Amino acid sequence: MTPPEPEDNTGREMRHGRAHFLQVFLSQRPQMEALVSRRVGCRATAADLVQDLFLRFWRRPLVQVEELGTYLLRCAGNIAIDHLRSEGSRGRVNQYWQPEPDALGSEPQAALEAGNDLRQVEAALRRLPERTRHIFLLNRIHGRTYADIANVMGVSQSAVEKHMMRALEACKASLREPPSGAAP
Repeated sequence: MTPPEPEDNTGREMRHGRAHFLQVFLSQRPQMEALVSRRVGCRATAADLVQDLFLRFWRRPLVQVEELGTYLLRCAGNIAIDHLRSEGSRGRVNQYWQPEPDALGSEPQAALEAGNDLRQVEAALRRLPERTRHIFLLNRIHGRTYADIANVMGVSQSAVEKHMMRALEACKASLREPPSGAAP
């Protein structure tokens, strides 16, 4: 029987590093799950995300960091943010591509109503004073901030806000009125 070959330092260091990582990870797991749970709003999802974090670290070579516990907590917070971002973008994509179920049967009617609403709002905007209409269009169509508009037009930001309130109220009022040419 041959004696076992002496173990080299690299293997011993790797095992020690993995054991240390496992010890720190397990001690930090409750805090990581609590942090992730607060951010994503679901304990089960938090547990899954923390488990995914463990697997990511376990599968790659160990990284030497000064304070592993703090590093793991920061990574847990980041994985929660990544999850929320992916869920948010997935929701926006699904919302964009999937029409609402009740809208499918009444698409022509909904389009007709939307067209009528648009014509009423356009008519209300044309009736506004020139300055109010211009401020409204700069904000809502061109995406300019109230501060930018105030600067460009040489008025106070408060004046811009008042013009915007007047324009928005005119738009809302136009939608409460029956369409022109419609029976009351």
